Amino acid sequence: MDKATKMILFSLLLADVCSLVFCEEWKAKVVNNLEALVDSCVVVPCSFSHPRGTLPTSRLRGIWHHKSNKNQIIYHSDDSKIKDSFKERTKLLGALGQSNCTLEIMPVKDHDNGPFCFRIELVKTDNNDPTTDMFSFVEDCVEIPMLHEPPKPKMGPLKTAIIGKPYTVMCSVHHTCPSHMPVLTWNKGAKEDVIHIHKDLHNGKWEMASVLMFIPQEGDDDTELTCTAVFHEGLSSLTSLKLNVKNVQNYNHIIIPIAVTLATALLFGGLFVFMMKKYNMWNRMSRMSRSYIILTHSPNNAVSKSCGEQNVSKPRLPSPKSQPKSYNYNEDLGDDDYMNTADLNIYGNV
Repeated sequence: MDKATKMILFSLLLADVCSLVFCEEWKAKVVNNLEALVDSCVVVPCSFSHPRGTLPTSRLRGIWHHKSNKNQIIYHSDDSKIKDSFKERTKLLGALGQSNCTLEIMPVKDHDNGPFCFRIELVKTDNNDPTTDMFSFVEDCVEIPMLHEPPKPKMGPLKTAIIGKPYTVMCSVHHTCPSHMPVLTWNKGAKEDVIHIHKDLHNGKWEMASVLMFIPQEGDDDTELTCTAVFHEGLSSLTSLKLNVKNVQNYNHIIIPIAVTLATALLFGGLFVFMMKKYNMWNRMSRMSRSYIILTHSPNNAVSKSCGEQNVSKPRLPSPKSQPKSYNYNEDLGDDDYMNTADLNIYGNV
């Protein structure tokens, strides 16, 4: 056998031994501190592991006992071994074969404060006798502080309601008994108006929530909206808030007159501009028409002309060259006919 084969066989053998003896440990995971409501119930989450492989629930025995004394047993599969003050009040909710050791105490008494620890025994024989394979997880125990009054539910968000519009409000409460959850109820709205939500907050703490949606009316103003939490065994608490319901702000009485006024102003403004444009157009056309009529109806189609353009018929004057010069001025001045003719010619040039 070569060295590689020997190493493989040794590794497999070591893995088997580790899984059966060394690698698996006795471990438990238990919530260290968990509040409980007196006269109600409490559920203590618990899980564990052991080094003996997978065993069915019938080969496992789970025991809960007081930390200070292993003989003060608060839970055992054999009821005769349970302490009298805990008989018929404790039970396991989980299956030991699935490593679940969750404990329920119901109803809770004010002396159930612990600390309580879990113990596991491995039973491999048919006669169910205990063996040496057992372990008490005394390092992982739970203490249970007592609540003598049920916690009050919380409501929110607080906001103003509007008439006719959906209004949503939530109510929630914390608890430690998921096997018997508290019931949340409202003094308003119908059953179909409510949604319930259950949420795990971890470490044994839970939240029960209820969401209500309704449509407020005018009569709901200044009235109480109440959420009631009813715990197991009938314990209850409630929280109320006063509704503030208002009308929807309506500005129609302002908006409508303003809108009508603006629309009217725009309409009349548009008509005014249109009429002014039309008036100006007709005025221009009227002036053009009158000018055309005056031009077409003038007599003989006469057109005025400036003095420089008029053709004036002038009498023709005799040329000086055509008259014989006379050197006898006295004779000329005495000639009346000549003077009269000259006068006529002068007047003709005017």
